Amino acid sequence: MMAGMELIDALLVAGAGVIAGIVNAMAGGGSLLTVALLNVFVGLPGLVANGTNRVGVLVQNASSVAGYRKEGISGLKRALPVIVPVTAGSLIGSLLVSSVTDAAFERIFGILMIPLVFLSLRTPRSTGKHISWHPALTAAVFFGIGLYGGAFQAGVGLLIVIALSRSGLDLVNANAVKVVVILVLTAIAVPVFIARGQVDWGFAAVLAVGFAIGGWVGARIAVRGGDRVIRPVLISAVIALAGRMIGLY
Repeated sequence: MMAGMELIDALLVAGAGVIAGIVNAMAGGGSLLTVALLNVFVGLPGLVANGTNRVGVLVQNASSVAGYRKEGISGLKRALPVIVPVTAGSLIGSLLVSSVTDAAFERIFGILMIPLVFLSLRTPRSTGKHISWHPALTAAVFFGIGLYGGAFQAGVGLLIVIALSRSGLDLVNANAVKVVVILVLTAIAVPVFIARGQVDWGFAAVLAVGFAIGGWVGARIAVRGGDRVIRPVLISAVIALAGRMIGLY
């Protein structure tokens, strides 16, 4: 019976990984599903669920980068101006602890996510393939995003893709850059969780398989469907994250 339950858990986690990987490749916020599943349904402690999920996210973004490149969209070069300030902000944010409680921080960010819904609704339908912002503005914005990502990771992918789309990139290219940035940030964070023993390697392996499949599929859907497919996923992800942060569910 126990083995059967373990098999069911593995199938649920893998399936959730596929769905979350698709959402992450096209927008972001897929970890809302996988972390909750690992914590609530599988029973992993919160920190272990978070660390285990990060391993899946690492594999998913590597798969998404490969998927976008396979479709002829590479975000590697265009990610360079973004990676440096985001990484710097992330490192500082992970060291600085906010004076507010975790619960208060989540609610504050949830409220701040609401304007992002309108920003995503008003995202320019451009065909831009390069960031048009001044380098100083780019550095400031993405340093701020990095600070948030280092302190509280959930939703950082959504912030990155929305900021990139406002900077002049269309949503397809914004996502191609985003998965490169998240890959780098996650590669920096994962060793910390491993060193602290906060990774369940059995579920991490199962989740990684699901994430890899979802990340590859999501990248292909995003490139072939374009903005008309990405936009509804992006808006839904922002609304879901805002509701979760505010505490509606």
